Parts: sequence; structure tokens; C-alpha cells
Amino acid sequence: MDVLLMLAALALILAGAELFTNGVEWMGHKLDLAEGAVGSVLAAVGTAMPETMIPFVAILLGARNGTSSEDGIAVGAILGAPFMLATLAMLVTGVAVLVRARTPGRDDRLLVDTRVIGRDVRQFAVAYALAIGAAFLPPSLAAGKLLVGAVLLGMYALYVRAHLAAERSEEAGEGLRPLRFGRLDPLRHQRPPRFRLVSFQVVAALAAIVAGAVVFVDAVSHVASGLGVDPTIVTLVVAPIATELPEKFNSVIWIGQGKDTLSIGNITGAMVFQSCIPTVLALALAADAWAVTPASLLGFASAGIAFASAAAIFLPMVRRDRLTGRGLLAGGGFYVVYLGLVAASLAGVI
Repeated sequence: MDVLLMLAALALILAGAELFTNGVEWMGHKLDLAEGAVGSVLAAVGTAMPETMIPFVAILLGARNGTSSEDGIAVGAILGAPFMLATLAMLVTGVAVLVRARTPGRDDRLLVDTRVIGRDVRQFAVAYALAIGAAFLPPSLAAGKLLVGAVLLGMYALYVRAHLAAERSEEAGEGLRPLRFGRLDPLRHQRPPRFRLVSFQVVAALAAIVAGAVVFVDAVSHVASGLGVDPTIVTLVVAPIATELPEKFNSVIWIGQGKDTLSIGNITGAMVFQSCIPTVLALALAADAWAVTPASLLGFASAGIAFASAAAIFLPMVRRDRLTGRGLLAGGGFYVVYLGLVAASLAGVI
């Protein structure tokens, strides 16, 4: 029963995320934002909502119940998101690029704004390094974690400001999918969606995401307890595969539409968001669980894999000023390496 509830909750979260993403794309269009801001900020934040709400709700439930198992779920979800984005999401997008490259006259080179993507990756590397570094602080320096959290919030605010200040290109907004709630407007065929309807869709989507997250956290706790598996591992490996689907789905769609900057920016922007915002939740509300210990070492090892995968994919982009589908496939190799570590741990080999 708990497994069915978990699957139903994930379905609700993903449905809410799709509505949210569609809504914020329209919001970006109405606010006249640049393509980089829409992909790396609005779409990235929208598709990052499922994996962000799971740790947030887990921490709140742990505080309410007076237990610590929910903190383990939160840490697993927070660590799992950047890991999946830097590995599996890159692999899926790379495969989509190679499929597109089979079209006559096309190759596997992505027509991305390397300046925008490079800025995203640098921001991710610095922010996530600070967040992971805070996990090594001794308990006596707990105040240091709050300081790191404040720095991360400031970094993300500056990052968003830089994207919002960028000029909008003429192509931005082309190929925008119809607003899902647009059919609620009886005059939809005579005018574009009104801002109030766009806002209503965004709020409704957030409500679905929150409700799904509450059910999911409770179901994962019961499943992990019944199987005798560390809930951190369940949320680190299982949950992110499903909750990262919005990024993967949107990126594949945008690749098919030739909007490569939106596609990759959706992923790298989500990486920046995940390195700054959910980690602050852990640093401020679950500081004891955000610590590198023998029990949590496997979970935090995923951060090292995420760094390595991002470096393997994007350092060549910086040197050559280009990004290819074959380069993105490297993420799949790092994903397999980590699955091997998890399997070895469950088997008692390490």
C-alpha cells in the first residue's frame, strides 16, 4: 500500500511540476524576460520544485513528530538532486541531441550560449562546494553552517539578478506551449492568457506539489523502515529519478525545438538552485543531519560524483567554446559508477 501511495504521490508531484513549469514560462513571457532567465531561473525553479518540497516537508514532519528519520530523507533528497542533474539528466539530453543529429544536415553540436551556461556551472561549483564543505564542520561550529546558508542565499540572489538584468532576444517566447488553464477562459480564442490566470495556474501547481510531497515523505519512511534500508539511500537514488523528470522532459522537448540554451539552461539553472536553496534548508533546519559521518559518507559521495561529472562535461565546453551531445553522455558513466558504490554498500562489500 505504501508503495502505491509513493507512486501516486510522485505522479501528483510531477503533474504539479508540469503545470508550474508551463505557468512560469508564460509568466516569463508576460514579464518580457530573456531566454536565459526563463530557462535558468523560472523554468529551473519550477522543475526543481518537486525535489525541493520533499526535503522541506520531511524536515517539517521531523520537527512535528520529534524524530530524526525524516532528516535523513531530507538530506538524501537534497544530495540526490544535483547528482541526478549532473549525471542522468545530462545523459538523457545527450541521447536526445544524438537522435536529432541523425537528421540530414545536423550534427551533435548544441547551439548554446556558452557564456550563460558557463556562468551557471561556475555558480553551481562554488555554491555546492561551500554547502558540502559546511558538512565537515564540527558540532561546536554549528553557527558556521548558518553563516554558509546566508552566503548561499546571497549568491543565489545575485545570480537571479544577473539573469533578470539580461536583455530579451527577439526569439524568446517562440514556440511557447498553450497555457494549460487557458481553456478556463471563455475568450481564449480572442486573446492571450491573462496574467491572473497564469498566476492561478502557478498557485494550483504549487498546491499539488506540496500535497504530493507530504504523502511521498510519509510513504518513503514506511517503505524504508519495512525493508530495513537507510531512508537516505532510498531518497538519494529512487526519488530523484522521478522528481528530476520535469528537467529531463523539458530539456528533450526543447532539444527537439532547437532551443538548446533553454534545454541545457533548464538543467544547469536547476543545479544552481539545488546547490543554494535546499542546502540552506538543511543548514538552517537540519544542521545535525547535514554532516559527513560514517553513516552518511555514501550519500555525500554523490556530491563528489556530481562535481566530477560536471567538470568532465563542461570544462571541455569552456576550452573549446562548444558543447556536444557526445560530451553530455559522460554523465551516464558517472551515474553508473555511483550505482556501483550503492550496490556494493547494500551488499556489505564497503
